[in-house]
Amino acid sequence: MHYAWTAKHKPKSLAGIIGNADAVEKFAEWIKSWQKGIPKKRAAFLYGPPGVGKTITVEALAHDNGMEFVEKNASDYRTEDAINRFAGLASQYGSLFGGKRIILLDELDGITGTSDRGGVKAITDVVKAAQCPVVLISNSAYEPRFLTLRSYCLLIEFKRLAAGEVAKLLKLISQDEGIQADEAALRFIAQRSGGDVRSAVNDLQALGQSKKTLTYEDVSWLGYRDRQDSIFNVLRMILYGKTCSSAKQAANTADVDSDMLFEWIYENVPAHLTDPHDLADAMDALSIADVYRGRIRATQDWGLLRYVMDYMTAGVALSRKNTKPPGWIPFKFPERIQMLSRSRGERAMKLSIGAQVKRRNHISARRATTEVLPYLRIIFNNNPEMAAGLAKWLDLSQEMVEYLVDSEKKAETIIKLIG
Repeated sequence: MHYAWTAKHKPKSLAGIIGNADAVEKFAEWIKSWQKGIPKKRAAFLYGPPGVGKTITVEALAHDNGMEFVEKNASDYRTEDAINRFAGLASQYGSLFGGKRIILLDELDGITGTSDRGGVKAITDVVKAAQCPVVLISNSAYEPRFLTLRSYCLLIEFKRLAAGEVAKLLKLISQDEGIQADEAALRFIAQRSGGDVRSAVNDLQALGQSKKTLTYEDVSWLGYRDRQDSIFNVLRMILYGKTCSSAKQAANTADVDSDMLFEWIYENVPAHLTDPHDLADAMDALSIADVYRGRIRATQDWGLLRYVMDYMTAGVALSRKNTKPPGWIPFKFPERIQMLSRSRGERAMKLSIGAQVKRRNHISARRATTEVLPYLRIIFNNNPEMAAGLAKWLDLSQEMVEYLVDSEKKAETIIKLIG
């Protein structure tokens, strides 16, 4: 069975939290102050971008202090009555066995829209009278509707993590999963995440699951896409959508173009539609969408794009009739895009080596690539001394040397001989 690595490798205590040390310490001191009585600020308002550790910090601290942890998504409790039924009662009474309790209302952003019917006011009232710690979490604490609420809360900002901190965590997870991952690959994933740990771990799982090694080449193609968090949500809304309109609207929020979205859907449909009839209907819809894509390429009639979008979103969503809800299944990156990216990188490396040979031997780079490069491979894999001399004479970079040999050990030997 598949498990999300974000849950599997979630830290159980504050010692496992990475980054935002000042924010974590400030929050821990606030919780500690409750031991001396009810503090002036009865709620802590944790805010910052997604995936930086706000929620997990609250969970870990509750675990460390043996507190009953009561968590709800605030966006599910938009009205005054709903807030009072849950948070109001919970904040006034102790746990069933007389222990300490902490209440978390996550995703406070979700109640700042037009559908909020007294929800923020009710939360403010709960905070003013709370008899146990109340924690609020939002991406921003400075929404206009939070103006009064903020005055009753201790504001704690969580910031995006440095790429180095994220890379260290990815290395630990890789080791736990038995994956030998290149440092460059982990750094690349960390940098691409923009300080979002959840995003980085999702990337690592999607790329490294069921693998023994993870190289830079395995991840470098990620440069061809934007952050995956949005595309994952789009896929979920399409593959598990209940209506045509919701599936079509999901495509409008995608951070990839229509061709890339098609590849994502095509890659993931077989794993998520397990009933043969459902899968056949979905693939039929995708094949019709692909026909229209071909017509667009041939005629440049972009008015046909609406048919592409309809078939690959609504057509796929409506194909789900008999498939039973599966357990958690990870979304996979499009293999065809990954393969194209790898081959593009390989071609570029060949031409780079060909250009170095051309400079010394006065032949075309293409001829050097097709005629000379195969002999270089033989020499580099069988005669380190001669390979070192050739590498120095041709002024080959370390990456070029590594490309010409079939093992890291041979590459290291040659590079040492070059001096």
